[in-house]
Amino acid sequence: MALRMMTEKVMGFAAKQYQSALGASLATTGLRYEDLLNEGERDISEALSLAEPDVLTGRTRRIKRALDLGFKRKNLQDYAPDMELDMFKSEIYETVEKLRSRDQEYALLNAHNK
Repeated sequence: MALRMMTEKVMGFAAKQYQSALGASLATTGLRYEDLLNEGERDISEALSLAEPDVLTGRTRRIKRALDLGFKRKNLQDYAPDMELDMFKSEIYETVEKLRSRDQEYALLNAHNK
């Protein structure tokens, strides 16, 4: 019990440190965490196909801007210093979680067929 609590505290601290480092890295390019998700995974691609066009347009523009900034070796703050960024805003991850739970339920319901 004590080992578990200690492990959770250490992991919580490490997670906060990693999140702050990742947030700083994302802020330099203007990306969101969801933009880093792999479109090759079935759940992610299905969630993107179900997303609203505004979400897809914003995601595409952020990715293109990040590629352009990386090519120019520039920082987003050089071009838009007053821009407010929300790096961990969730727009499609709720849909991804629903799709994964649907797939788990489907697998459990069809477990007798194996």
